[in-house]
Amino acid sequence: MAAKLKKGDKVVVLAGKDKGKEGTITSVNPSAGKAVVEGINIAIRHTKQSQTAQGGRIPQAMPIELSNLAFLDKNGKATRVGFRMEGDKKVRFAKTTGDVIDA
Repeated sequence: MAAKLKKGDKVVVLAGKDKGKEGTITSVNPSAGKAVVEGINIAIRHTKQSQTAQGGRIPQAMPIELSNLAFLDKNGKATRVGFRMEGDKKVRFAKTTGDVIDA
């Protein structure tokens, strides 16, 4: 199935402790149905010091369910994502405005 939300998309959180916050998707795991959004769902990870990284209590963005995220259209409002054919190419579009997301 084609991905409605992809890496680099601006999204808003619909449910949970970070409801209403906005961010950009940094990675997506389609098989688990989750995505990591920068600045959202932050947890403190206690890490041991290594030669390359400083140890301690490091805040890290944890995965969030894709169903709790909504794409932000050009007006900054949450919208659903649909698919349509333009010529011979399948493109994503915002349901509220009808604008093509990725040209």
